[in-house]
Amino acid sequence: MLHSESSHSFQVDLRGLVDLLSHHLYSSPRVYLRELLQNAVDALTARQAADPGAPAAITVRTGETLTVTDTGIGLTEADVHRFLATIGRSSKRNADGGLDGAGVESARGEFIGQFGIGLLACFVVADEITVVSRHATDPGAPTVEWRGHSDGRYTIRTLPASAMPEPGTTVRLTPRADNAEWTAPERVTELARHFGGLLKYEVTVVDPRGTATRVNDTPPWERPHGSPLARREALTAYCRTTFDFTPLDTIELDLPAAGLRGVAYVLPTAVSPAQRAGHRVHLKGMLLTDKAPELLPDWAFFVRCVVDTTSLRPTASREALYEDGTLAAVRDALGRRIRDWLTGLAASDPALLHRFIDTHHLAVKALARYDDELLRVVLPWLPFETTDGNVTLEEFARTHPTVLVTRSVEEFRQVAPIASAAGLGVVNGGYTYDRDLVHRLPEIRPGSSVADLDPATVTAHLDAVDPSAELRAAAFLALARETVGAHDCDVVLRDFQPVTAPALLLDNREARHERTRSSLASESDGLWADILGSLRDETPRAQLVLNHLNPLVRQALTITERGLATTAAEALYGQALLLSRRPLRASESALLNRAFIGLLTHAMHPAGPAEPRKDA
Repeated sequence: MLHSESSHSFQVDLRGLVDLLSHHLYSSPRVYLRELLQNAVDALTARQAADPGAPAAITVRTGETLTVTDTGIGLTEADVHRFLATIGRSSKRNADGGLDGAGVESARGEFIGQFGIGLLACFVVADEITVVSRHATDPGAPTVEWRGHSDGRYTIRTLPASAMPEPGTTVRLTPRADNAEWTAPERVTELARHFGGLLKYEVTVVDPRGTATRVNDTPPWERPHGSPLARREALTAYCRTTFDFTPLDTIELDLPAAGLRGVAYVLPTAVSPAQRAGHRVHLKGMLLTDKAPELLPDWAFFVRCVVDTTSLRPTASREALYEDGTLAAVRDALGRRIRDWLTGLAASDPALLHRFIDTHHLAVKALARYDDELLRVVLPWLPFETTDGNVTLEEFARTHPTVLVTRSVEEFRQVAPIASAAGLGVVNGGYTYDRDLVHRLPEIRPGSSVADLDPATVTAHLDAVDPSAELRAAAFLALARETVGAHDCDVVLRDFQPVTAPALLLDNREARHERTRSSLASESDGLWADILGSLRDETPRAQLVLNHLNPLVRQALTITERGLATTAAEALYGQALLLSRRPLRASESALLNRAFIGLLTHAMHPAGPAEPRKDA
């Protein structure tokens, strides 16, 4: 049996393709103007390569129709048939100004576009596009007109040379009513400035009244300046115009190997590490995106950048950076540049370094954690919350040769007043990165000692109570141990400052986790209980330290009536819980309510019979 085979070509539904572009590839219809500017820039680049003295300008005219005219290389009739009528065909020009469908690698680096979509994006805002072009390399070349419609129809005709006296290309759009806002004169000027503000060829927008506005200029880092101060002021002014803030400092970026130049602006106010900065990236002068967080390492969230590059690759929509090895190398190099700026401040401008750290200490801590050189430079400058207030580790270590650091904010809160009165030097290690950094203090300050704070350390620095006084309090202490022992807590009596603190609860997160695991093991059976039991060491207990110097505690120690003594012990434990500022368990909340009601009842009926206790 014979089999026949025939060849066919795909049929393209242009309306469906335009819908795909507008709803899934491009973020907004506004990109149509970027595509027009991009094609014009490529045409100018091709003509300049063939004739460096040729005029190079782009003119955008607004009104009932929108036109974009360039003095570039232009199109021949064959070019129009080959490229404008074939969707997706690349029309990048080779080095001598001719058009090459495959593109020539040596010339392609000078062109912006890579995907051959071009005019197709204009159908997002228009139903009809007209292209009139005359090629520049042949003085007698005719003028060619291509007229395309959004339903897929197009016509091509040849016009006399006089129809377009000078070589170049004019693209004319007839906007649709539902997208008229994108072709309004004010919006077109705004978009032309937004996308083409750094293009090297002159870009002018002419409104219906004939008023011409140039929308681009040479970036300040490319212009000569009379002095370093004048250069800095120009860069700062550009930041105010572009980002609407006055930077704390400017960091010039220059990576010749990547064809990248620009500026990183240090934010004048603190920002969250989770708030990724939107960096402006231009590709050969054309704005690619103003939201490129992947340009810098995550830790550099304290700067915003504007750069122009020739080597980074755009995604298909040309609205983001393509993640590849080149981008990774650029990101690392820019990170090193910002780090070098930071380390250099210690020697060149300590006052600026101090202001920067006051504003962005979290970013510096994040970087110093992994960068030994930066750690040595900035750790003495970094502020930490300590029992001596917010001070640097350098200052703190002069007074406290042994630095104690807590594992959490709540642990620091509960011990700070007592530790300070006892002369202990404690640092709050509960904030992001702080505990790790404090433990590295001996690396830059030999002779210093750092240790995690243990509850036993605090207890050891509290004064013992006179034995006779402790003997008189024995009955109350025994009842208090029985009362709070149900909460895995022991009770001790000590003398400590400040006198206003009646009780101190010494505990830590690991101990609470261990007790929770122990409780689960006791309530479980089978395999789960065996697993939890194998993980359990000796269950640690918290300590409720009663302050014998406090008048309230002294009065409580003399209570002989069991019900009132129990309520007083619960109240002291509850107050210590609240001072610890940690989340309360359900049983602890119930204890606080019970103690409050018990004390209120006693105050209202001091001589009445004791109410029977009801445990919650």
